Amino acid sequence: MKKWILILAAILLSGCQSGVESRKGYWADLRHPAQGARPRIKVIVIHYTAEDFSSSLATLTNNQVSAHYLIPRQPPQREGKGIIWQLVPERDLAWHAGPSFWRGATRINDTSVGIELVNSGYRRTLTGREWQAFTPAQIASLSALVKDVAQRYGIAPENIVGHSDIASQRKQDPGPRFPWQQLAQQGIGAWPDADRVQVYLAGKAAQTPVPTAQVMELLQRYGYAVTPEMTLPQQQNLIAAFQMHFRPTDYRGLPDAETAAIAAALLEKYGAAE
Repeated sequence: MKKWILILAAILLSGCQSGVESRKGYWADLRHPAQGARPRIKVIVIHYTAEDFSSSLATLTNNQVSAHYLIPRQPPQREGKGIIWQLVPERDLAWHAGPSFWRGATRINDTSVGIELVNSGYRRTLTGREWQAFTPAQIASLSALVKDVAQRYGIAPENIVGHSDIASQRKQDPGPRFPWQQLAQQGIGAWPDADRVQVYLAGKAAQTPVPTAQVMELLQRYGYAVTPEMTLPQQQNLIAAFQMHFRPTDYRGLPDAETAAIAAALLEKYGAAE
């Protein structure tokens, strides 16, 4: 009996070493992976919740909307690392993007990981909108999470985006106070090289008006949703979404020389959408 147990163990061990895996009720031969396969997850979408933590958690765990991760403003610490709430397994689809478009793809829910940051967004004041800042602890936890997810799925920098990038007519999150440039300095997400922006600016003042069509063509090539029937307000919304991401000091949505130069520098660095 002992002899047969040893033989069976040897067979099982041989199967594991040869790429044959035992599963419940069958064996799976893993030795011939298809070359035509790609990971489902290609995009990371960052949001703010516009609610406090308890309300955000309740909203994101009901049956109407969901996200893969939720990061509080002050993540509890354990052994020097922040605790992040995972609400949906990465292998599963979460309902966070809604109607959306990025770099030729629609239905971004199908191909993304959604990350929600607890942040109230903005409040209206006599001088305009006042946006809430993100906390250093929150951004530190986000940075660790995004680095991990991007590395595991091979996500390109230009595919780490905000909700407003993929749904510019409906959404403004994560807003102009989200630290895209700071994260890019850590190797997270896309950011233009300042010297190349100056080359494309070619000595013009930043706010020099340029044709709207010129800016829209650049944004379409980079990956934003641009359609021939867009109205002027819709075009302004789209330009504003781009500016909130890449030039948050002025996001009025006006087509100007600096916006065009930033878009051209991004295209040179990351390439056009296919």
